[in-house]
Amino acid sequence: MCGVFGIRSLDRDVARLAYFGLFALQHRGQESAGIAVSDGGRLTVVRDMGLVSRVFTEEQLHALPGEAAIGHTRYSTTGANRWANAQPLIHHGRVRTVALGHNGNLVNVEELRSELEQDGVQLGSGSDTEVIAALIARDPAPLQEAVANTMRRLEGAYSVTALVEGTLVAFRDPRGFRPLTLGRIGDDWVAASETCALDLIGAEAVRDVRPGEVVWVDADGQHAAQALPSSSALCIFEHVYFARPDSSLGGVEVHGARVRMGEQLAREAAVEADLVIGIPDSGTPAAIGFSKASGIPFNEALIKNRYVARTFIQPDQAMREQGVRMKFNPLAEIAGKRLVAVEDSIVRGTTTRQIVSMLFDAGAREVHMRVASPPIVSPCFYGLDFGDDEQLAAAHRSVEEVRALIGATSLHYLSVEGMQAATQLPEDAVCRACFTRQYPTRVPRKLEKLRFEAARA
Repeated sequence: MCGVFGIRSLDRDVARLAYFGLFALQHRGQESAGIAVSDGGRLTVVRDMGLVSRVFTEEQLHALPGEAAIGHTRYSTTGANRWANAQPLIHHGRVRTVALGHNGNLVNVEELRSELEQDGVQLGSGSDTEVIAALIARDPAPLQEAVANTMRRLEGAYSVTALVEGTLVAFRDPRGFRPLTLGRIGDDWVAASETCALDLIGAEAVRDVRPGEVVWVDADGQHAAQALPSSSALCIFEHVYFARPDSSLGGVEVHGARVRMGEQLAREAAVEADLVIGIPDSGTPAAIGFSKASGIPFNEALIKNRYVARTFIQPDQAMREQGVRMKFNPLAEIAGKRLVAVEDSIVRGTTTRQIVSMLFDAGAREVHMRVASPPIVSPCFYGLDFGDDEQLAAAHRSVEEVRALIGATSLHYLSVEGMQAATQLPEDAVCRACFTRQYPTRVPRKLEKLRFEAARA
């Protein structure tokens, strides 16, 4: 996934505002973080492995003056989890130097990388992000044309913030798979993955960066151009799980969409029970909606350790399983009760299986698992870590087989139609490929996320 942020201001501390923006976007990536600053056109970057609060000190932020900054929090889908792939990346090209942060995943990166290497371009990382930066850095056209030319070469998902020659650039793939929004703080322009980052720094959301659009902010103000024809395909899993509930995506508040998913789930999968519980935190809004529609009381049952990161976006399964054990602890009051446990999604099934076991161990009489999204049956090639359908619990199993896998008393998923209605977005405005196997672009045959950079790790 990843989170990106950018700001240009002559009067504000851009590095510090980028730092605050990354705090709001920490949920989008916890492997590494970085900030690049342009000071009179000279680029400086600080990036390292770990959370935002670990990477940056007060002294580092104070030493990053400038007129523009971009920031990035990383969750790897292409490129190993190592320092060389932390972002923003800086690439020194034949024409210009580019600092760039990227949210998404390219599906034609191998052919682009091969072309660049054959042309003598040195690439120092294993991520697709540097490929984007290198294409812009070597293009002799004026900056906005170079960005547009690069966009025409890219296939897949990309929401990008970049710094070039003191100019802040933001652009998005022609289907808008990943979110990217524009805001203003006074007369200064800001770009961020989600509106929650704008809220934290006191900026006002203005509009989304349109699919296929390039926006640049320089000494003369903000400019925009439609580089590619567009057809929206915003990832619907953003509404299900990934985005923060206080963000708005495509004009729809995420929290409200998740509550509506829970309400629809209660109508589709009624059950007799004593208590509705949510799997914190992303399952809680849907659990509230389920309780509201069903009349079954809602209460907390799993206490979450707030100092443990999101387990889904840990880079490997062993870390995810350890994270679950550290993350949740059940309350004694669930003993003897029939529970409706509402989860936002089931991806691999191992986390859900651990939670169900934990609830039974705490004395629950029944655990009826209700999932506020359809079965995930197909990999994602646009920035979610669904790298192989053999990893997906529902890809080759019936609902009953998944129920047996996780050990629940019963299991029901929300229908595709119910999920779609809850987002209040038209069907042709979203990508639902992980639920339907219907991809809006060509996709690679190989599914392993680290397939081409393994030798470079």
